[in-house]
Amino acid sequence: MSLKIEKRITGFSLVQPETDKARETGDAVPVVQMDETLQRPETLVGATYKIKSPLFEHALYVTINDIVLNPGTPHEQRRPFEIFINSKGMEHFQWIVALTRIMSAVFRKGGDCTFLVEELKAVFDPRGGYLKRGGVYMPSLVAEIGAVLERHLIAIGLMEGQKLDEEQRLYLAEKRAAYEASLGTSTAEPGEDFPPGAQLCGKCNAQAVVQLDGCATCLNCGHSKCG
Repeated sequence: MSLKIEKRITGFSLVQPETDKARETGDAVPVVQMDETLQRPETLVGATYKIKSPLFEHALYVTINDIVLNPGTPHEQRRPFEIFINSKGMEHFQWIVALTRIMSAVFRKGGDCTFLVEELKAVFDPRGGYLKRGGVYMPSLVAEIGAVLERHLIAIGLMEGQKLDEEQRLYLAEKRAAYEASLGTSTAEPGEDFPPGAQLCGKCNAQAVVQLDGCATCLNCGHSKCG
């Protein structure tokens, strides 16, 4: 039994992918959202931060890698995908691995991951915290990991940093100069950014609160008990 073919190929054409066609026509481009089904690309962008705490002999190196969603579109977004913490010291290896795996799982799940910052920064060490270089108080090493995460999320645009406007900066600079002149010194101890004798600020955790015009004022964030 023979088959008779009634149709034949007379030509061909290339069909554009839907995303490319949508970009050219201005139609809505399918937006890729962060979720657990998203596969890890071969290459990720990221940054590594150094933590040197007096509670540990060796420094910690925190690496946060990001995935770029919807590149080249108005919906382009950089989201954290994974986190690693490395150190020469191995005494805390177990809890560090556990922490980074849980945080990476939260990143990949999608949604709002900024809550991790406050959760980590609220952890206190029963042995007491420590002052970082510059007079910023850290209640624990975990809290400093939270501060590193906050710094990274601000850098990629997922969080907004607390910034003073130009008028506030000029005001605080003027008040600081007057305070240092009244002390007859400009030495900044125990940190290197604020005058000696400064107290800890309950808002920004910087040792930068001094008495200005009879009111306790923070030279770092501008917080004042007088309003």
